[in-house]
Amino acid sequence: MFYRFPHRCVSMICASALAMPLPLLAQTPSTVTSDNSTPATMSMSAPKSTPAVVDVATVSTISKPVVASRAWIVVDAITGQTIASHNPSQEVEPASLTKIMTVYLTFEALKENRITTDQQVNVSEKAWRTPGSRMFIEPRKPVTVEELLQGVVVQSGNDASVAIAELLAGTEAAFAQRMTEKAIELGMKDTTFKNSNGLPDPEHTSTVQDLAIMAQRMISDYPEKYKMYAGREFTYNKIKQINRNRLLWADPSVDGMKTGYTTAAGYCLIATAQRGDRRIISVLVGAESEATRAEESLKLLNWSFQNFDSVKLFDANKPAIQARVWEGTTELAALGSPLPILVTIPLGKTGDVLVTAQRPDPLLAPLSQGQRVGQMTLSLDGQPLRVLPLDVLVPVERAGFFGRALDQFKLWLQ
Repeated sequence: MFYRFPHRCVSMICASALAMPLPLLAQTPSTVTSDNSTPATMSMSAPKSTPAVVDVATVSTISKPVVASRAWIVVDAITGQTIASHNPSQEVEPASLTKIMTVYLTFEALKENRITTDQQVNVSEKAWRTPGSRMFIEPRKPVTVEELLQGVVVQSGNDASVAIAELLAGTEAAFAQRMTEKAIELGMKDTTFKNSNGLPDPEHTSTVQDLAIMAQRMISDYPEKYKMYAGREFTYNKIKQINRNRLLWADPSVDGMKTGYTTAAGYCLIATAQRGDRRIISVLVGAESEATRAEESLKLLNWSFQNFDSVKLFDANKPAIQARVWEGTTELAALGSPLPILVTIPLGKTGDVLVTAQRPDPLLAPLSQGQRVGQMTLSLDGQPLRVLPLDVLVPVERAGFFGRALDQFKLWLQ
C-alpha cells in the first residue's frame, strides 16, 4: 500500500530518497569470513524450492572404495551429510539393526518417565519362546528394564526386544506400529517395521539411507544413554555373552553400534567412530561373513576420516548475511543460524564453499528473533551439499509511520 502525502511532504521524501543509494537486493558473490577465519563465498537470490543435495564424494577427486556388500552408506554424524553411498535407497531387510529403534523408543519412554530403569518387567511366554539370538530371560524370573536394554544392545536378544515391546505397547504388533510411526517422524520415509527384533517378515523393510538416519538420531537425541552401545559383554542368568561388533576390539575410536544377520539380509553392521570432534556413521548390509562386514565397515570409516573434513563456516548466532530490511527501525537484519554452521567437504576445499541465501525480496519488518525467513544452500563446484534454515538472529521492530512511508516510496521507485 502507498500512502498519499501533502505536496511538501512528498518533496522532502523524494529529496531524501534520491540522496541515498538504493540497496543491492541481488548481490554478486563475495568472500565472507567467519570468526574462526574459515572463508566461504556468499550470494543471495529470491526464494526457491529446496535443492536436492548430493553425496560429498560427488565433488571429490578421490574414488569411492569398492565394498563387498549389497548396499552401504557413510554419513557425517554432525552435519548429517552423506559422504558416499552405494544403493542407498534399495529395499533391504534390516535384520537386528531393527533393535536400534526398539532401544530408541525405550530411551524415549525413560525420558518421559513412563518407565524406570529399575522397573521389574514380566516375561511372557511369547517373549520367552522367541527364536534366534537370545538373552535367556524366563517367565517368573526377575528382570529389569536396564537388564533388558543391555540384553538388546549387547547380546542382541530377540526375547528381550519382545519383552520391551510388550512393556511399552501391550503387544509386539502394537509396538511395531509405533516403531513405524516414529520412523516416519524421523524422516525414514522407506521403512516399515513389523516386529521389534528384525526377525524375517516380507513387509519388514528399510534402506541403508533410513538406517543411517535412525543411527544418527540415536546418537544425537540420547548421547549419554547411547554409551551403552560400547559395552563389550553382558551377563544375565549366569550366561555371559560377547558383543558381536568386532570393531569394538579392532579400533579404539569405534563405540557402536549394532550387528545383524538373517539368511536374506546377509551380515549387516551399523558402525560409528569418533576421532577428535568428528563422528562418522557407516551402514553396511549384505556382506558374506562376520569378518567381511567388520573389515568393510572399518574401510569405510577410515576412508571417510582420511579424505573428508567438517569445517565451521559461521559460529552460532553469528550472521551469515546482513540483509536489507524494509519498514523497520534498522536497515539491516542479521540472518543466520542459532547453531554453528558446518559443512562436510573434501580435504583442501574449504575456500571453495559457496553459501547461497534464498529469502523473500523485499524483506519486511517486523522480524522476530528465530523467525524463519528462507534457507541457505552450501555448495561446492556447483553442487548443493547442505541446505539449512535461514533465521532472524536479532529482532527488527516495525518503524513508525514516516519511516514505513519512506521505505514504501523507495520500493515504489524500484
